[in-house]
Amino acid sequence: MANRFGEVLLKTGKINQQQLTAALALQKEQGGRIGTILVKQGFITDRELIQALSQHFGVPAIDLDAVEVDEAVIKIVPAEIARKYTILPVGKAGATVTLAMVDPTNVFAVDDIKFMTGYKVEPVVASETSIRNAIDKYYGSTHAIELKKVMENMTEEIETDLEVLEEEQELDLATLEDDAEQAPVVKLVNIFMTDAIKRGASDIHVEPYEKDYRVRFRIDGLLYDVMHPPLKLREAITSRIKIMAKLDIAEKRLPQDGRIKIKTKVQNKVKDLDLRVSVLPTIFGEKIVMRLLDKDNLMLDLSRLGFEPDSMRRFEQAILKPYGMVLVTGPTGSGKTNTLYSALSRINQIDINIITAEDPVEFNLPGINQVQMKEQIGLNFAAALRSFLRQDPNVILVGEIRDFETAEVAIKAALTGHLVLSTLHTNDAPSTISRLMNMGIEPFLVATSVHLIAAQRLVRRVCSFCKEPYEAPIGALVNVGFSEQEARSLKLFRGRGCDRCNNTGYKGRVGLYEVMEVDEEIRDLILSGANAFELRQKATEKGMMTLRGSGLAKIREGVTSIEEVLRETLQ
Repeated sequence: MANRFGEVLLKTGKINQQQLTAALALQKEQGGRIGTILVKQGFITDRELIQALSQHFGVPAIDLDAVEVDEAVIKIVPAEIARKYTILPVGKAGATVTLAMVDPTNVFAVDDIKFMTGYKVEPVVASETSIRNAIDKYYGSTHAIELKKVMENMTEEIETDLEVLEEEQELDLATLEDDAEQAPVVKLVNIFMTDAIKRGASDIHVEPYEKDYRVRFRIDGLLYDVMHPPLKLREAITSRIKIMAKLDIAEKRLPQDGRIKIKTKVQNKVKDLDLRVSVLPTIFGEKIVMRLLDKDNLMLDLSRLGFEPDSMRRFEQAILKPYGMVLVTGPTGSGKTNTLYSALSRINQIDINIITAEDPVEFNLPGINQVQMKEQIGLNFAAALRSFLRQDPNVILVGEIRDFETAEVAIKAALTGHLVLSTLHTNDAPSTISRLMNMGIEPFLVATSVHLIAAQRLVRRVCSFCKEPYEAPIGALVNVGFSEQEARSLKLFRGRGCDRCNNTGYKGRVGLYEVMEVDEEIRDLILSGANAFELRQKATEKGMMTLRGSGLAKIREGVTSIEEVLRETLQ
């Protein structure tokens, strides 16, 4: 059927021979339906596929995104049967049920439904992707069903036994521990941790409110609402997470930080993960944020982070110098640590002594001496840096320059034969110079010690599985930063949304980089007291690509979308 359907599309001019050959090769390699493969490859749209299937089978087509199916109709076909045959009941009239199918000639599916339900079957055709999405929408994903069952069981088993303690009440430690170890509570916490790992989340937020209790995941930089456990389970869930993180479950007035090490199986692969746990008291209970540290997601290849070729060349030249300072700047969560770890990985050799001061140490890097900061005993960045200088280092990484003392010691280290890598929280590369001088560092020290500043942001990648071309108004493209001539010929891509990307149209992230080299001309401007605007002008004249420019380059390559670049950069 696959080849015949492909031939139909070929004859109607929907695809060409090259596209059909490529799709058939993929089908041979990966399996699946030829129509679905053609859509995923962007050769045809979902709408074109439905129309072609309708003509091919001679049955009406249905756009499942445009219809709302009644719950009573959904109940006619059990979830496991809908998934088994990739079908969905969409309507009922008398003794006949209308069934959305990918292949209306599937007599086994039709006979099964007739036998199980007693209804006659009237098939309509829809695409495989739209049916799968609709099955998840109406029946819930397999994981969601399991979670719902657990939560229903928890409500039945625990709700009547658990009393929520008010702030003024005396805490019963034994009750908290007992509730936290209840099997349904343990299962619920394990489920949302596993679900976060499967979805590729970077953080789990567990948040109490006056009349609500919710769990959110941060995926590719954005927060998504995942579940709302019963409010009465708040204390049990909080206590369970605290026990796992080896925190004091009786302390509810002060913030606490801990760590959880877990082992789980994802896609038949056993993974060891660290979860960094932060507990913060709020007016309605304790908010918990767990940062998932997955070594498999740590990318230590500079060439894959998102640097444009010229920016990459400048950055590599700076980190291969024997001394001086290289700064990476950007807001929290912009990938600075990943860039610095990649830089260390690039220069890590047997003849180089590398020491890092981090708060916290996120990943263990072989061959590198990593030191965890402990402010409560006086081990801060400045103190660590002073001791590092007695450890005969070649390269020093300072997690963050937060104050004058740290900046002063770091600059002195850079001026006395050490390569110093660090981060700052500034909006772009040129304003980093002003920030250092505002901290109290003399201009001549900044000018002579800093060799390069890289500002960065993270934007979401367009999902490669549901990527499709689209057109945007020329005026809008010009406003973003493209020339009118380029805007007329520009090919734009966006994700339609599929099960691989949780129907967001995006999968993974890539960096935007603004790399400013401090050469003689920039150095002279710093010494003469130039502001960030003047430094930016000169750096741009000398070939610096701005964050917006890096974003435009990613749009040209079809890596990200206009919306993502506008969200993260200024023109």
